[in-house]
Amino acid sequence: MTSRLLAPLLVLCLFLFGFDRGIRFTYAAEDSLEPLAIVTASGDHAFSVEVMRTDEGRERGLMGRRYLPADRGMLFDFGTERPVMMWMKNTYLPLDMIFIGRAGKVVALAENTEPFSEAIIPSKAPAFAVLEVNAGTARKIGLKIGDTVQHSLFQR
Repeated sequence: MTSRLLAPLLVLCLFLFGFDRGIRFTYAAEDSLEPLAIVTASGDHAFSVEVMRTDEGRERGLMGRRYLPADRGMLFDFGTERPVMMWMKNTYLPLDMIFIGRAGKVVALAENTEPFSEAIIPSKAPAFAVLEVNAGTARKIGLKIGDTVQHSLFQR
């Protein structure tokens, strides 16, 4: 009787904790998330983000993830303001990519990117960082070029 209860409980736990393929944890630990806000004409929009500061982290990004909560994102720190390129290789989730300058201003957007695509997505303007959020988020919050992203990464 106990084993009949444990199997569904195990499946539920794997689902709730975001395991991918049964072995890989796909959520960031709560203590590794950093606060970020996007300020648009519709107001301030709060997110918790993982910040990728290393080449390995930037290369891996959201690859393999099958779920991203609506209030979460991933911020890629490039360390200098320059043209950057992104792609969706091995990425299951359609995303909005928000290209951000050193001062925290949005310089470009790539909305509703195609999962698994290896097409290059250029910043089209020098960017210091890229924020990836669920597809549709930019439209939902009314994000425009020139809006502000607030995070400790950006100059005040």
